[in-house]
Amino acid sequence: MHEHCLKAWVTGRVQGVGFRAATRDQALREGLKGHARNLGDGRVEVLLCGESTAIDRVVRWLWQGPPAARVTHVECEKFDITPPNAFELG
Repeated sequence: MHEHCLKAWVTGRVQGVGFRAATRDQALREGLKGHARNLGDGRVEVLLCGESTAIDRVVRWLWQGPPAARVTHVECEKFDITPPNAFELG
């Protein structure tokens, strides 16, 4: 099975609200690998690698995020990269 990778940049109140840990939980539930990292500009960068329908479900979830988050935008771009071995927080 070929793994797909997608990067998403999530804008809004997404740092300091448990966004990265909640994203990891969603990704692991879907069997995905990747990362969730805070960026210096206040966004969270999310890399999701795995089955495309699972990625789609997590991307839909990113628009909502955990209860304390207030997501205003999610920008996505598909990548052809070697997937990481796990899901990491950065």
